[in-house]
Amino acid sequence: MSDQERPNIILIITDQQRYETIKALGYDYMDTPNLDRLVNEGVTFSQCHITAPSCAPSRASLFTGTYPHTTGVLKNEDPWSKSWVGDLADSGYTCINVGKMHTAPMDTKVGFHERYVVENKDRYLAERYFFDEWDKALRARGLVKQQRELYRQRPDYRERMGAFEWELPEDLQSDMFVGNTATWWLDAKPKPDGPLFMEIGFPGPHPPFDPTERFIEKYRGKKLPLPKIKREDIAGQPEPFQKLREHNFEVDHDSVVHVDDPSEEQLQRLWEYYLANMSMIDEKVGEIIDALERNGYLDNTVIFFTSDHGEALGEHGHIQKWTFYDCVTKVPLIAWAPKRFQGGRTIDGLCQLMDIGPTVLDLADVEKPEWMEAETLMPALEGEEFEGRPYVIAEHGRDVFLYTIDFVTMIRTKDWKLVQFLDRSDGQLFDLVNDPAEEKNLWDDPDHIAKKTELIEAIGSFRVRSGYQTRTMWEKAR
Repeated sequence: MSDQERPNIILIITDQQRYETIKALGYDYMDTPNLDRLVNEGVTFSQCHITAPSCAPSRASLFTGTYPHTTGVLKNEDPWSKSWVGDLADSGYTCINVGKMHTAPMDTKVGFHERYVVENKDRYLAERYFFDEWDKALRARGLVKQQRELYRQRPDYRERMGAFEWELPEDLQSDMFVGNTATWWLDAKPKPDGPLFMEIGFPGPHPPFDPTERFIEKYRGKKLPLPKIKREDIAGQPEPFQKLREHNFEVDHDSVVHVDDPSEEQLQRLWEYYLANMSMIDEKVGEIIDALERNGYLDNTVIFFTSDHGEALGEHGHIQKWTFYDCVTKVPLIAWAPKRFQGGRTIDGLCQLMDIGPTVLDLADVEKPEWMEAETLMPALEGEEFEGRPYVIAEHGRDVFLYTIDFVTMIRTKDWKLVQFLDRSDGQLFDLVNDPAEEKNLWDDPDHIAKKTELIEAIGSFRVRSGYQTRTMWEKAR
């Protein structure tokens, strides 16, 4: 395939976006006209699940095509600096990153020719980070970023659950800044001789949930699907998730202080600000599409839109991520290329977020490494029958949130989900057909011992197969 035939590939990744945040996916409370366009003209995967419920492990998995236990990136801040982006670059793609990747170190090249790094909004442990492009822009304007130390001075800080208005100039809100930087690059840089791969990483809607007033107005007072927190649901959760809740009551990660029994007013504000942040991103997605068109990219471009994991937003009594409920593991995944793939389709088979990797390599006519555990989605995009995976897997290691366990694994089929903690007797088992809200934990139910045993054995077989398949990766690395 010639360079002229190979498509430009734009990978847009949000941070912490729930599936239920795009109007065209069936959620009428949303205001997302540009993402609606991607859905209506593209291919949507309705059962895409992440491989880890936090940023770095999920992204390292996506950009290597292997699971966290293989990458060794089991929690945020674990180092990773290799990816299939380097394979694209070696094949002739110009590879650009604008925004978040969450690599460690933050500024490692990870295969890109150019990086314009914008990382988490709230970086409290300053010694672990560097000044990114957003920090520099704020400094150049003589402004101090809204951040935890300043939010803590507010008398209502502990009641806001991370929801704060962005009060500085709108163009310096992080998602606005990333979107503007991406369009600036497309407008200002000469079009490369070969194809372009651009990863655009929006920091939102990850907390602090900080939209500007004009976006908050779109949701203020709107009827939203606020969670009904049930004490029997919380009581049935395993101890590691009970301890996670307690930790988030006490420690204000990302400017979020969790509340055990939030009022309807608190939940309404939390949801309004979170969804408003998504509408900010939607506006920038539209501007990016316009920039691709006016600079001659769009006719031969494939756009992928997705997120690294979801957000609990009060469901099951939790905030943020780190659990394995569908609100955290299930993310939107849209592939848009109306001149290449028949649009307006929804694919319901199970897939993993990391399956984007070999799909990108297929589009770029780059050979997929034999050790890659991710599976291409090209058959589905090209209209072939697609059954999807028999199950999806997600994993995480011990960190400051899941501090009572060493390792946790989720396996999810179409109808069942099991969460297993290493060397612990408690866990979770959900019948997703009869309990799609995942509120009744059947782990200790004697009537479901056979299903529990079946899924635990499937995890064991998966790990053996995974180790065997990826052995050649380590052989080549030695």
